[in-house]
Amino acid sequence: MLTHNRQSIHGQWSSRLTFIMAATGAAVGLGNIWKFPYLTGVHGGSAFVLVYMLCVAALGLPLMMAEVMLGRRGRQTPINTMLTLTEESNASQGWQLIGWSGTLAGILILSYYSVIGGWTIGYIFHAAAGDFSGLSGDGASSLFGDFVGNPLIQVGWHTVFMLITMSIVARGVQSGLEKAVTYLMPALLVLLLVLVGYAMTTGHFMKGLVFLFTPDFTHFSRTSMLTAMGQAFFSLSLGMGTIMIYGSYLPKDVSIAGTSVAVALSDTMVALIAGMAIFPIVFANNLIPGAGPSLIFETIPVAFGHMAGGTLFGTLFFILLLIAAWTSSISLVEPTVTMLIEKFNVTRRAAAAWTGLVTWCLGIGTAFSFNLWSDVTVLGMTFFDHLDFLTSNLMLPLGAICMAIFAGWVMSEHMSREELNMNSETGYFIWKISIRVIAPIAVLIVLLHVIGLF
Repeated sequence: MLTHNRQSIHGQWSSRLTFIMAATGAAVGLGNIWKFPYLTGVHGGSAFVLVYMLCVAALGLPLMMAEVMLGRRGRQTPINTMLTLTEESNASQGWQLIGWSGTLAGILILSYYSVIGGWTIGYIFHAAAGDFSGLSGDGASSLFGDFVGNPLIQVGWHTVFMLITMSIVARGVQSGLEKAVTYLMPALLVLLLVLVGYAMTTGHFMKGLVFLFTPDFTHFSRTSMLTAMGQAFFSLSLGMGTIMIYGSYLPKDVSIAGTSVAVALSDTMVALIAGMAIFPIVFANNLIPGAGPSLIFETIPVAFGHMAGGTLFGTLFFILLLIAAWTSSISLVEPTVTMLIEKFNVTRRAAAAWTGLVTWCLGIGTAFSFNLWSDVTVLGMTFFDHLDFLTSNLMLPLGAICMAIFAGWVMSEHMSREELNMNSETGYFIWKISIRVIAPIAVLIVLLHVIGLF
């Protein structure tokens, strides 16, 4: 059993299930609803799913276990957790940069994620007003172009999204975060199942299942393998401090390995169910399933606009997207809020207000990247493009590599054994090999791939 009694001053999850819902909510975001099903389809169906799951087992799970372990061991914000653990390990305080990098990445990501989350709010109203009815492909592109091209609308919905996010975070762990995921995650699952039921009425449900689950190794390549590795890492929201701070609220008698497996399986399940809901609707309207990001805001509205009940179910679909966005956004901001509380001894509401204000200001740059500043580029990239590249392609992979090295090589075996508290010696040995060798190398390969060097 664990021998230390360190406790978080911010609170604790009331149960194992709550942590699983919160961590799954952090992992499930806008990308899961369109990106994972899309990648599955274009990279060989269930062939991609199989390789993805293997990558989750070899790469995602060891990293998630390590991040939860560090968080629960330190019981503080990621920055102070890493400082405490480096002192326990007699290591250089430079390892504290892992906490700083993850915390900063969360704020930078939320600043543009909030703008995109605002799009989902706007599209809820477009869907409810019947604006998708009879919409053509050109009409959908024009609708989306006019929507993102209006800076006032962009800033307005960005503001609404941030206000709701920060109001949840300001209420604390059990009254805010826990209560939110307790309602939002079941609502997300119910909406997904309702949309799957709707997809069954399209006459193309089996075609959607074939697209998602039939193995086609002729479409599986080296790029598919690298894509599966990257998706296994990014889909679990690793390296940005969210899982570490959520881990700091985890009761000490809860199995880290068991909960990490549950989160990974839940994350994948949500993504696959989303595919079962989306692609029959796409096929029923002879649309392109490999449309990428435009699938959500341009292709899907056309599909709902030509189907019976499209106004109702189109509205429900974008409500689903909004819930997925919220569960991720509250996790992104939590490390910074707790850092301000610990460092400056301010109230949680004050910390949430200041964090929200700074994040909102950064988000203005993203909102303007699609209109007023669309022609302002550096090295061919807009403000939004630079933020996305810096966080997704550099900060998160580098942070994860350093975290794996610290957990596997710097942190003492006594500490990791005590915190993981695994009954199986073989299980601990496999985790140790994975976190020391497999995960760092795999994430490095992903990093080199996304920046175009491999």
